[in-house]
Amino acid sequence: MPERNEVLWNVLLNGYAQLGDGKAVLKLFSLMVEWEHKLNRFTLSTVLKGCAKSGHLKEGKLLHSVAIKTGQEVDEFVASCLVDMYSKCGMTGYALQVFKRIKDPDLVTWSAMISGLDQQGCSHDAAELYKAMVLAGVRPNQYIFSSLVSAATSMGDLRFGKTIHAYISKYEMEDDMLVSNALIMMYMKHGQLQDAPRIFYQMLVEGFNPNMYTFIDILRSCSSLSDVHFGRQVHTHIIKNCNDSNDFVRTALIDMYAKARCIEDAVAVFNRLVDRDLFTWTTMIDGYAKTNQPEMALKHFVDMQSEGVKPNEFTIASCLNACSHMATLEGGQQLHSMVVKAGHTGDIIVATAITDMYGKCGCLEDAEANFKDMVLRDAVSWNTIIAVYAYHSQGENALQAYRMMIEKGFLPDEATFLSILSVCSNMGLVEEGKKHFESMSKVYGITPSLEHYACVVNILSRAGQFDEVEAFIKEQKLSTHALIWETVLGACKLHGNLDLGETAARKLFELQPKEDSAYVFLSNIFASKGRWDDVQKIRVLMSEEGIKKEPGCSWVGVDGQVHVFVSQDGSHPKTEQIYAKLQDLKQRLSFSGYIPKTENVLHNISSREKIEHLWHHSERLALGLALISASPGMPIRIFKNLRICEDCHEVMKVISYVTSREIVIRDFKRFHHFKLGSCSCQDSW
Repeated sequence: MPERNEVLWNVLLNGYAQLGDGKAVLKLFSLMVEWEHKLNRFTLSTVLKGCAKSGHLKEGKLLHSVAIKTGQEVDEFVASCLVDMYSKCGMTGYALQVFKRIKDPDLVTWSAMISGLDQQGCSHDAAELYKAMVLAGVRPNQYIFSSLVSAATSMGDLRFGKTIHAYISKYEMEDDMLVSNALIMMYMKHGQLQDAPRIFYQMLVEGFNPNMYTFIDILRSCSSLSDVHFGRQVHTHIIKNCNDSNDFVRTALIDMYAKARCIEDAVAVFNRLVDRDLFTWTTMIDGYAKTNQPEMALKHFVDMQSEGVKPNEFTIASCLNACSHMATLEGGQQLHSMVVKAGHTGDIIVATAITDMYGKCGCLEDAEANFKDMVLRDAVSWNTIIAVYAYHSQGENALQAYRMMIEKGFLPDEATFLSILSVCSNMGLVEEGKKHFESMSKVYGITPSLEHYACVVNILSRAGQFDEVEAFIKEQKLSTHALIWETVLGACKLHGNLDLGETAARKLFELQPKEDSAYVFLSNIFASKGRWDDVQKIRVLMSEEGIKKEPGCSWVGVDGQVHVFVSQDGSHPKTEQIYAKLQDLKQRLSFSGYIPKTENVLHNISSREKIEHLWHHSERLALGLALISASPGMPIRIFKNLRICEDCHEVMKVISYVTSREIVIRDFKRFHHFKLGSCSCQDSW
């Protein structure tokens, strides 16, 4: 064009600004300045809009200087654009300063300022500004209301949120899509689930068709609340609205189902997904890890990479969690190597997951070394190392780590105290345990959960203070909780307290009639007392109720493969060599003075049969395989789903001495490190 006036320049500037092309706006504006065209209010406001959309704060500040020099800062139109630019660039303080100099802000300016305050986490300021707007006689719009509802959600102030909801109803904006979405999220995040569906259904009744953003917002709320019931209803409406083919909606569905531990539903949606991104893969891997399906988690990790998707720190942390569940040290070590190569060692989430993985795979020294190498630590990191120490019967180290955590300025939480109370129970520290329990509420304002009460019961009952146990249960009104009586029953077995044991078992029969643990514990107590008729009665009762005892099993890793054994197992291809190795150990142990504890065999059979039965317990079969397969000198790590019996515990101590091998066994309670004839638990488990 031979001539270009200000109007043409402004039209082209506005076109780029509408596209959000901030660079093009600034480039064109620079040419306009070079050619000395007059900069009017429309020019400045248009370029400020471009800066707001593209986040060019530095250039926005320069334009503010131009506005001041040309005397246009007082112009309400320009000032409004300055407020919008500073708000969208995260500089709410500057935005507020400009806003306060505007004599008569219009609705758009009020909306920009309130929205900016809400988005930057200044929820209280947003609420106060709304009050000032009402006093100024300005009628709010849907953008202001959605920002205010969001502010109420962030503040956790449901009362304020309901007040805003009343205003929304007054101005008849409840059926607005933006406002409705915000209200649904607010009620769901405040646990007011009865209100969220009501608003959702009201939208449908009034003929409002929810779009993908509505469904995604609602599903995210369902995810955070693990409300799969409402989530399924939403899924039904998604199908009815033909939104189930949208990959963004499908991803939100996968996240909702996975976090609610409904992994089969998540898989069904995942298999229909066309574009599987990193977030979706990570969600599936994490879902499998948290539903005790570590093999599937690691399989998806391999599949993800085969599809060309590179894992990030969250993916790796989820895979490490899966290795922790499987106790597969080799897989965990490979992931650790990947972390080092990818440069994720400084990531606090990954580093904490590595500490946890090594701890759960029986490598205490590696867990400890990794924790000490961490540059940054948070409360979760400290909780992890404290739990690792507790799990490995390193009570003094756990208590020392707890004291260091406090000294470093990190506040303990519910998880911290579960580990500390467990340590006090294992170490017999009754008074210290009581002190820590009391500090939860009195010092740190933490309301004890049922698990914490169970820990106190365990501390008292393991110490044999059964009168105090009964008084504590009565005082705290805990008699209706199965976990409490399971704890009491376990201690009664330990101390041979038949009377209270029977009481605890009867309570459990009422509370959990289909669980096998109470029947097994009571049967074991009767067997230890030689009351075989009562043992038979318990077995008949279990049969009548259709209850089967969970079979004990042990597993050990050899050459990258996991081998599983049950008691008296004869199915392994190397059974003959395993039994021969155990027979050899049996002879060597007899010369060392070992005497089998046949009272641990809770079957009415001869002493000779009892000895043979003991020698073919699952953990000994796993040990036999490891001894004939593993490299000499390397620690042997065995994992067991039930508590290790006293005789196997004694045998492992003696074998660790006569073979000069370190044997690590994890039962369902803790790790036992057998070395040179002693155990890390100091024979108290």
